[in-house]
Amino acid sequence: MTPFRIGCGAGFQGDRIEPAADLANRGALDVLVFECLAERTIALAQEARLKNPDAGYDPLLERRLRATLPGCARHGTKIVTNMGAANPQAAAEKARAVVAELGLSLKVAAVTGDDVSDGIAGFTLDETGQTAGALGDRLVSANAYIGISGIVNALSQGADIVICGRASDPALFLAPLVHHFGWAMDDYEKLGRGTLIGHLLECSAQITGGYFADPGVKDVPNLAHIGFPFAEVTADGNAMVTKLPDTGGIVTPATCTEQMLYEIHDPARYLQPDVVADFSRVTFKSVGPDRVAVCGATGHPPSGMLKVSVAYRDGWQGEGQISYAGANARGRAELARTILDQRLTGPEIHERLGQLIGGGDDIRLRYTARCADADAARKIGEEVEALYLCGPAAGGGVTKSVREIIAIASTLIPSGSVAIRADISGEPHEVA
Repeated sequence: MTPFRIGCGAGFQGDRIEPAADLANRGALDVLVFECLAERTIALAQEARLKNPDAGYDPLLERRLRATLPGCARHGTKIVTNMGAANPQAAAEKARAVVAELGLSLKVAAVTGDDVSDGIAGFTLDETGQTAGALGDRLVSANAYIGISGIVNALSQGADIVICGRASDPALFLAPLVHHFGWAMDDYEKLGRGTLIGHLLECSAQITGGYFADPGVKDVPNLAHIGFPFAEVTADGNAMVTKLPDTGGIVTPATCTEQMLYEIHDPARYLQPDVVADFSRVTFKSVGPDRVAVCGATGHPPSGMLKVSVAYRDGWQGEGQISYAGANARGRAELARTILDQRLTGPEIHERLGQLIGGGDDIRLRYTARCADADAARKIGEEVEALYLCGPAAGGGVTKSVREIIAIASTLIPSGSVAIRADISGEPHEVA
């Protein structure tokens, strides 16, 4: 059987678009995955949706689709992505509009069910020891890390583009493999192997040398034009990780090892919605330039629980910055920090930090505080700005900012309590 070719077109919301377009045009992929969510990303998306019911999905969705859909359509490449963020259905509608404008004939599906905000109140948050319900109106969102069922269902219905919200990162890659090879949901060895492939690819250029690079220690060529990775996967779940020729970066056993250990607490028990993956016997073998064979992963039955990322409002952050240059710059910056410590006090200021950045005759003072409300947060920048004339001498280049703090906490809920739906025709389809 011809290996299944699956690539990564993004590893976070702000990732480059050009390498993804290159994969779409030259990769001859079966599936291109865009993994664009982090805990804070989806919390901010939920806030955006509260302000505008038609918002809440990835702001780069349209640009990414316009850059990659022509190549994907030419090669028959399907797209799977979590760019739906807090609003997969609105994202799917936008994708359908882009497809129509490009004159293509592609089916778009939205996978929903990860938003569990309405059912989270009684669950205890690990970080605070309180229930989510105790947050009251401070609660912004609660999204479960769902597994592959909705994506597999959408692909089985013939979807060419599958857009979901907060799925587990490796699930975006595992689902197309399960669908293509017909792996059973209790074949935990293959599910563990597919999870490894997803985990290796999910951060885009991390595995092709981007996050790996350390000049003089771990040199990586042509980082300015780094390529994104793809894998050639066989029916047994083993794979070859590589990148397109004539692109920057490297794929080596070292880059693969670093990525495998990324965000892993216990390599023998990587908890995922559909499997507990075991990477403890994984081997990487270089079989050519930028080609690494991957094998040895396995898996065990899932825990039956899903992680939930809970976002809540946790006060306001105020910040001010000012620079001091020339003779005794550090002494003047230290005095400025002391003045701010003396003036910025009171119960409305919960935490504060003054940092001196730079060295020699050029010092930047950054002063920030977590405050009870926006008015208190504004005072931070105002006091920094007042240093212009209130001393010490010769401060300049003041900047100030205020933002609401969105904190993240976690809990676990039974997987059976989450209802996943796949919508390919405008009507939601419940997934068993």
